[in-house]
Amino acid sequence: MPEKDRVLNMDDQTKNSGSDQPDDAALAADSAAADAEVAKLASDLNELRQTLMRRQADFDNYRKRIEKERADDAKRHTARVIEGLIPIIDGFEHALAAHREAEYENYRKGFELIYKQLVESVARLGVERIDPLGKQFDPHQHQAMDRTETVQHEDGTILQVFQPGYIFHGRVLRPAMVRVAVHPGGASKEAAN
Repeated sequence: MPEKDRVLNMDDQTKNSGSDQPDDAALAADSAAADAEVAKLASDLNELRQTLMRRQADFDNYRKRIEKERADDAKRHTARVIEGLIPIIDGFEHALAAHREAEYENYRKGFELIYKQLVESVARLGVERIDPLGKQFDPHQHQAMDRTETVQHEDGTILQVFQPGYIFHGRVLRPAMVRVAVHPGGASKEAAN
């Protein structure tokens, strides 16, 4: 190879090696841009995952709240039905107490059977009867209709139940109507204070 061609060939190599350096820089810049884009996409993905988890938690809370509200609504509706049945139970009790004669015996047995079925059905729905005879007066469950001054019983003891009360899932549907024992002079002391 002549000298002149060798010099030209070296110049080409120099140019090629010089052009490799800008290609490396461009490649490094592209790599850095790609890394930045991957980091941004990873950050966006993480943010979307967090948002999805929050939305799932919100939906679960919503679902639980709706289920609780439905259960509460069902209890309220059942309580209204039971409140309507309580006077019927009272009527049965009064009818059964009124006719004790022998000629009403068959009639009475039928009434007792219907009464028993009605009371059992209401109890299966979750109703509890308040029958506080001999217990302490509780204004949350009892309504004092009368009071009797006596020292034979502790102050505040329920002496007679005029009408039983009913509780449905912890809520008083109707308070028991009662007569309460009061010690003589105890009420006047309270009134003086």
